[in-house]
This record gives sequence, structure tokens and C-alpha cells, in this order.
Amino acid sequence: MMGGCPVFVATVCPTLTGSKVHPTASSSHARRQKSGRSVTMTTSFPKISDGLSAIAKTHDALLCDVWGVLHNGVNVYVDAADALQRFRAQGGKVVMITNSPRPSPGVIAQFAELGVPDGVCDAVVTSGDVTRTLIEQAEGSVWLLGPERDEPLFDGLAVKRGDEAFCNTIVCTGLFHDEVETPEDYRTRLTVLAARKVPMICANPDLIVERGDRMIHCAGSLAKLYAELGGEVRIAGKPHAPIYALARKTLAELPGDAVDPSRIIAVGDGMPTDVKGAVDNGVDLLYISAGIHSAEYGPADNPDAAALEAFMAAQGVTPTAWMPRLTWQRNG
Repeated sequence: MMGGCPVFVATVCPTLTGSKVHPTASSSHARRQKSGRSVTMTTSFPKISDGLSAIAKTHDALLCDVWGVLHNGVNVYVDAADALQRFRAQGGKVVMITNSPRPSPGVIAQFAELGVPDGVCDAVVTSGDVTRTLIEQAEGSVWLLGPERDEPLFDGLAVKRGDEAFCNTIVCTGLFHDEVETPEDYRTRLTVLAARKVPMICANPDLIVERGDRMIHCAGSLAKLYAELGGEVRIAGKPHAPIYALARKTLAELPGDAVDPSRIIAVGDGMPTDVKGAVDNGVDLLYISAGIHSAEYGPADNPDAAALEAFMAAQGVTPTAWMPRLTWQRNG
């Protein structure tokens, strides 16, 4: 899940052409607990505090974010996992949609490592999955800007690998040492690459992710800097269309009846990715408010409704509904 802004404005599998700045609360840390009951209408979009059980009455499929909704890279959010299992038990379909640069098998393996229980989803779609198409289209040699753990992104691809000095394309999956580095540590080398007009493929559009109780810079933060330096950036993950197209295709291929598009809802807490992606791609949105933006509108577990509505108005978006944290129901 993504924190921070600006949002990258681009077309499908595009060259990055500009940016738009939104407020952010990158220093806030979401403390997740169950929400209260009852549905309120104090904002222009309803608070669904009965939990996901209320959404299950009006929607048949979820496109659900992973980081910040299901887990934070260290701890699994048990209530969220339970809610997803119950949604599926009632016949709902769940496709996890994440900006992880890993292809989907790697994310599924990470679920097991973290202790995510079985049965939370039907399928996983990642930014890494759709980024592989961009990599295949790259001309000349490609250089991986990111940790060695992201090497599986290239598995099975007939691409020429190169080094930083002579590459024709950068494939950015993140910082080499994201626990200690910041984008500023890369300014000099990115300046050189931008001057050479080497395009960058960003495999993870997230700027910041919450890992445990720390905020970690992601590939999107390097792509943002690269664009500011005049570099060309290509993105296929959230909020852009390719990852939503793959998610819809994956959903359509699941067993059972086809899902009416109007009964699909996205779940997420990242304004530049989850929210913008749902809005731009015509998908209903369940906004999880107790995330990285929670400091903008009061306590994480009990946000000020007027402040939340003002925050959303400033972004120019109106979610279908919101709840502090993903849960089935208070006493469910």
C-alpha cells in the first residue's frame, strides 16, 4: 500500500508526463482495531461500521489492497483476514490487487511466510505481473535498480541484462537498502541516467509503505525523483489501467457466475493508488480510513467525519463508503 504523493498522471502503460500534488500524512502510523457498529451518513458517503457484511449485501466481488489492509509486511491484520474469508464463504469473490513488484507467486509465498490464513482470496494480481509486459517491450539491455530479492520479476523473460553504466532501460523495483536509504541517496546517479535519457520502468508505483511500525521508501519515490530530474517513467501498476484490466480479467476467469461490473468494489487506503485507481478505472471504492492518511482527519479509530469529508473533497474524490479498518462486523 502506498503512502505519500504526488500522483503520477499517465496514460495506459505510459511515459510519465506530469504530477499532481496532494496532501499526505506520511508520518502517521495506523493502529488497527475493530470499528464500532451502525451506519452513519454524516459525510456525503456512508460510514459502513457494521463492517464488510454490509458491503456483501450490495457487492459480489472485491479488488482488495494488500499492504495496509491485510498486513503491514510484518503483522497480519486478523480481522481483515477474517472479513475476507467470510465474504468468500457467502459466495463473494476476492482478487487481491497490490503494487508489489513481485509477480503474484512471490506475493502468495509471502502470505504463507507472514501467516496469512488460507482462504482470504481467489487470486492475486500484482504490479510485477503487469510490469513484465513493459519489460518485454524494452529495447536493448535493462538494469535492475532494486534489491536482489526482486530478480524473479525477470524469470522467463527473454531480455538482455545490463549494468548501470551502459543500460538502455532501468527497471526500478525499489531502493537497494530500503531500511536505511532515502531517494536523496540516489540523486546523483539518477541525474546521470536522466541526462542519458534512459527510460525507467517503475515496477512499484508506491512512494512509501508501512513495514511494521516504520515507513519505508518504495520504487515510486525513486520514479518521482527521476521524473523531477527530467527522466521518462513508465508505470503499469495502481493507479493505472493495466493492473485493473488484469484484475478484471482474472475475476472473469474465476469459477462461478460472472460478476456484474457494478457489483465490484475496490478496498484500499492509499489516496494516490487505491483511491485514484478505483476512481479513474470506474470501480466503486471502500476507503479504509485508518491508514497512512489518518492524521489528516483525527484519531485512527474514530476519525472526525467532517475532517474526513473535507480531506476527500480536497482530493476531488468521493468513495462509495468508508470504514476505519477492514472487519466483518463488530461482534461477528
